[in-house]
Amino acid sequence: MTNSSAKDVSGLENPSFLVEDGDQYSALSELDAEGPKEKKKDQGKNCSTLVYSVTDVPPWYLCILLGIQHYLTALGGLVAIPLILSKELCLQHDPLTQGHLISTIFFVSGICTLLQVLFGVRLPILQGGTFAFLTPSLAMLSLPNWRCPPWTQNASQVNVTSPEFIEVWQSRIRELQGAIMVASCFQIFVGFSGLIGFLMRFIGPLTIAPTISLVALPLFNSAGDEAGSHWGISAMAVFFIVLFSQYLKNVPLPLPSCQGSRKCHFSKVYLFQIFPVLLGLAITWLVCFALTVTNVFPSDPAVYGYLARTDIKGDVLSQAPWFRFPYPGQWGVPTISLAGIFGIIAGVISSMVESVGDYYACARLSGAPPPPKHAINRGIGVEGIGCLLAGAWGTGNGTTSYSENVGALGITRVGSRIVIVAGGCVLLVIGVFGKIGAVFASIPTPLIGGLLMVMFGIISAVGVSNLQYVDMNSSRNLFIFGFSIFAGLAIPNWVNKNSEVLETGIPQLDQVIRVLLTTGMFVGGFLGFILDNTIPGSHEERGLLAWKETQQEESDEMRSLEVYSLPFGIGTKCCTASWVQSLPFCPKRLSRSKRKEKPKSHKQENNFTISSEREPEIDIDTRI
Repeated sequence: MTNSSAKDVSGLENPSFLVEDGDQYSALSELDAEGPKEKKKDQGKNCSTLVYSVTDVPPWYLCILLGIQHYLTALGGLVAIPLILSKELCLQHDPLTQGHLISTIFFVSGICTLLQVLFGVRLPILQGGTFAFLTPSLAMLSLPNWRCPPWTQNASQVNVTSPEFIEVWQSRIRELQGAIMVASCFQIFVGFSGLIGFLMRFIGPLTIAPTISLVALPLFNSAGDEAGSHWGISAMAVFFIVLFSQYLKNVPLPLPSCQGSRKCHFSKVYLFQIFPVLLGLAITWLVCFALTVTNVFPSDPAVYGYLARTDIKGDVLSQAPWFRFPYPGQWGVPTISLAGIFGIIAGVISSMVESVGDYYACARLSGAPPPPKHAINRGIGVEGIGCLLAGAWGTGNGTTSYSENVGALGITRVGSRIVIVAGGCVLLVIGVFGKIGAVFASIPTPLIGGLLMVMFGIISAVGVSNLQYVDMNSSRNLFIFGFSIFAGLAIPNWVNKNSEVLETGIPQLDQVIRVLLTTGMFVGGFLGFILDNTIPGSHEERGLLAWKETQQEESDEMRSLEVYSLPFGIGTKCCTASWVQSLPFCPKRLSRSKRKEKPKSHKQENNFTISSEREPEIDIDTRI
């Protein structure tokens, strides 16, 4: 989960796919021979190096391969969220159910991705679970009435098939489902009503920076506990991820490649740059397996290092079904509480603000004009629908735009939305295979800890990166950010230890107050919002001018309609009544004079542009 500030340059200096017009051969090329100086000149001209822009349709095999890559890019976040939640859901000793949760989040993410690309903002952006919902969810599950019974912490006392145990964890996830579904209605309203544009007038970098940073900072305890189960293995996982993603990212590997009209040859592929997390986890997992087989790790559960063994959850694969179709209400009828709803709404607001930044970054990297208001409104509304579906299916989380995949557009230089449609289909198919979810549920605990330390560190830094727009020589801004961050850590910590002081005698109100005040992102974001909008300061000092300047420049209206209009001619050829055109999420029709200017070299099929010849290179910097 990252932010537009970090993503505008994401991948612009990375290798690209070269497509040779004669035989449609694709391979990751070497870095340009011009060297660093030439690359810096081209960083702002991303569109000129795109192989396929947002409306192009690559060959089917390339769509499938790149769709699988997008799935692998999102893998870390998709797997981490259910594994973190499982402890608070009393499922730490039930890896089979953990596998079901992972498969469910894969499946729902696929549905939401297809909805977003086809009917939402219509940019090549993947949808998946969000850490913004994780913090309020953990705060809600820490309430006294939802804390796990002591016997669920002891593996010897847990019978995962007993009705008592099943009711313990299902009652908790049903509570999460209800809160997410109700809170998602707020996001649907904000999106389709056009209210998101009004809210963004008051939300600047000094609100977003503490909010995003406090998504991850309060989770240091969770990451530390997981990693502390064997610091050696956790450090190894971190070492390999950092090695591949930072030190070896520009080192290509020669891999054999054969194409019909070309002889077999070696192509240089930047494998470390594309799959650093996957490679790091796989190598460390193999080391754990070798140390388990040779009995280097202790076999006594009471001895330090036991959780690094790979055979602890060995029966999960044999128990998991080959095929399992997730369905709405699979854990029972969702329940609702005010405390959960208000907490999740705080996560919804954070997620919406991040997504708006994601849309602009994605448009830049995919060769699209800046998204118009109707596309942003529609994107936020569809994300709300995605959260509603996630709640109905019971993922224990919502959905949001995946910034990691926005960065992947810069690596591959393929901005086609058809590729993301393929990625959504991959998620759907993977979600039906129960064995795949079980594999990820069997990851050794210290390996998860190492992954979380890297991911949470990046999320925290991305929040801070928003301050690049702000004048940090201003004592006003230093105070707002510093106080918001510190209060967002101190107040939840105190409330957790002294919750009885805040009791009002009304149980429902007590729960709402406790969930909100123990959610660091709400405390820090709320204080940042209030202080930034009440303490006197110029727009330039607050960073609002630099923050919004890339979002306000005009773009070609004709190209914008081509990219962001709804499929099947909705709003342009059918459903063209005046009242439909006035809806905040409906694209506006072009005048007749502008429609005549439409290029003849393009033919439309369901609003996906298929070009009979390569489109001319467009300098995207003239539009953004």
